[in-house]
Parts: sequence; structure tokens; C-alpha cells
Amino acid sequence: MTTGSTDYDIVIAGAGMVGSCLALALARLPLRILVVDPAAAPVAAPALSAEAKFDARVTALANGSQRILRALDLWSPLEAHIQPIDAIHVSNRGSFGMARIRAREERVAALGYTVENQYLQQVLLADRLRWPDTEWLYATRVAGALAEADRVEVTLEGNTGSSVATTRLLVAADGSRSSLREALGATVTQHDYGQTAIVANCTTQAPHRSVAFERFTATGAVAMLPLPGERCGFIWTMNSAQGDALMSCSDAAFKTALQEAFGYRLGRFQRLGERQAYPLVASSARPIARQRMLLIGNAANTLHPVAGQGFNLALRDVSILAEIIARQSAADGDSGAAAALDAYQAWRRADQSKVAWFTHNLIGLFGNDRPDLRFGRNLGLVFLDLIPGAKGLLAKHTMGLAGRLPRLARGVSLDERRARQ
Repeated sequence: MTTGSTDYDIVIAGAGMVGSCLALALARLPLRILVVDPAAAPVAAPALSAEAKFDARVTALANGSQRILRALDLWSPLEAHIQPIDAIHVSNRGSFGMARIRAREERVAALGYTVENQYLQQVLLADRLRWPDTEWLYATRVAGALAEADRVEVTLEGNTGSSVATTRLLVAADGSRSSLREALGATVTQHDYGQTAIVANCTTQAPHRSVAFERFTATGAVAMLPLPGERCGFIWTMNSAQGDALMSCSDAAFKTALQEAFGYRLGRFQRLGERQAYPLVASSARPIARQRMLLIGNAANTLHPVAGQGFNLALRDVSILAEIIARQSAADGDSGAAAALDAYQAWRRADQSKVAWFTHNLIGLFGNDRPDLRFGRNLGLVFLDLIPGAKGLLAKHTMGLAGRLPRLARGVSLDERRARQ
């Protein structure tokens, strides 16, 4: 059994989608949990207007992520707002190579799903009402952390001053600019792609038919995601100078450039939503756990968005960490024990490294217009489309269904008693 007393079993720094999912996963366990975030307290949002829906940011959820959300009872309220992805079409602009991955061939209801972030955030906010024992502290930041043998002293700073809380485990879910990586002693490796991602919604002349497109061009990738209401959300990556120019041009000029890059598989682009631009920098922190402190989500790994794996990787962080904490809590009540942190790092190491490697090298292979690479990747796409089993293996990894799956990703509750019912 643990010795001494602490204010909390777990303190989570960051109340975004990743931190909230972790808190809601752990809320069903007999733990004292505090979630801290520097932003103002959110309020229940009104129903989205048609204009707000059109310009909403979008998240692509892998099949495995859908299973995790369902196991957490978060999927049912989302179902009215999601768009299933029945097929993925991968192509190389101006070349013969292409590949198609279909849900029916992989024997799943959908390869993935798209949802506007506002809806996902509303569902997470509403679910908190089921767990009144979990504390949410806003307009407050974690200003420091001092790890001791059996606890972490966490310094909190808010509008009314500073205070100190103690916890068995401090989890940093505070994003790609995490302020807690230094306290953990992590080394951060960064790769600046010199690229910008432009994100917006649009409508097209032809219906999307629940197909997602990944189109590689000489200047960058265009991902076109199907949305409800015959809309599409796209992520278009290009070098930073081109991104600056495209952000400053007219809608008509932008649509012309997008049409040239993507082609006419969906006919002509029609309505265009508000454009937003983001610089692309990948980062990786190592170690991700030490001395009762742990990094998850973008605080641990920030990926290039080309394969849409960032939030899905983070949800696997959440599901595995929640399972390990549940097991450790049942064993001796110490959620931050060294054995738990070691088990988490060992379980996550291969998945995180593999996804980071795949995403980074996808950019290297398809972001280079050398003739020899262009011919090789065209052949690769053809072989991927024709060789039995090749697409299935790729689909399994992109759906988050490869390797050792945690309970939540198998649709099994963390609560052992509930799982046996």
C-alpha cells in the first residue's frame, strides 16, 4: 500500500479533447482527479448555425477510435453528427498510380468517421455532468512540478494567486507547446517541414459518396474528407511561401489553385469556407514518463497531418494509460508507481514510433518530385492495390486495429464488474 496522503491520485494538465477524454475514462474508477486548464471555463454551446457548421474544424476518427469512444459511452450522442468513411482513394497527381481501400473489403462498418470538433467538444462537456466527483479547474495553469518519492508537488497559478496540490501522478495533456516537458526532463526532437497546412470546408459539384481522398502533388498533399450534408473538409499542405500566397488570395483564385492540385474527381469546387493556416512542425519527446510525470497526446508526439493520425494516436494513449492506471489502482492504489509508468512506456513505444516513422516518410516519399521516386511510388500504389493482403495490413494500422489492443479499443469497459455483465 502507498504511504502518506495526497490531495489527488491524478492531476491532468490540459482540458482539451485529449485531457478531457482521459479524465472521463478515469472518472468511473475510484480515484481523486483534478483537471487544470489555463482557458476560461467553457459553457454549454448553443446549437451550431448553418454558417458555423460550414466553417467548423474537423477531426477524422479511425475505426479504433470509434470503438474507444463507444466504450466510454461517448459515441451515441455523436452519431447524429458523424459521417462514415466507406472508402479511401489514394493517388499521385499526374501519374497512373492509385490505390483504393474499402470498408466492405476490410469487413468493417466504416474505415473511419469525420466529425466537427464543436460537436465532439460539446459531447465531452456534457458527459462531465455524469461524474461530479472529478474536479475541473479553469483559468489556472500548472506553473511548476516537483517530483518526490511518493508524490508530485504541483504549483498552480490562477487569477486569485498560487497554491500547491499534491498528486500520485501528473499527466501533461497540454499540447505541442507543453510547459511540463522540462519538469519531466524530456528531450524534444523537432522537425520543421517548412510547410503550411491550409484547412477549410467546401462543397463540390459531385457528391462525395462517403469517400475520403488523399492526393499527393509535387508541392504537397491534399486530403479531402467527406462531411454530413454533402460537404467536404480539406487539409492542403504546401511550402510556407506558397501557403502565405494562398492565404492572401481571393476565394476565386484559391479555388482555381485547389482545383489544379486536386483534380476533378468531385467535379468543380463550389462554395468555400473560411481558410485557416497552421505551420507544420513534428516533435517527439523522450522519455514520455519519469518520476510520477507522464506526457500524452501532442505533448509527447506531434505529427504531420498528412495521414490524419494525431488525435487517433492520442486516443490510444488515453485508452492504454487508463487501463494501466485501473490495473495499478486495483493492485496497490498508487496510480503513479514506477511499474505503471514503465508499463505505459513499453506498451506505447512501438505504436508511437511506427506512426511517427510512417507519417514522416510518407512526406519524404510523396513530397519529392524526382522522376525516379515518382515512378517508384506509382508502382508502389499499383502493387498496394493489387497484392492480396497488402491493403488489409495498411488498413489495419490506419484504423488503429493493429498490434496489442487495450480494453477500450476492443469495446470492453475498464470496470471489470461491468465487463462481466
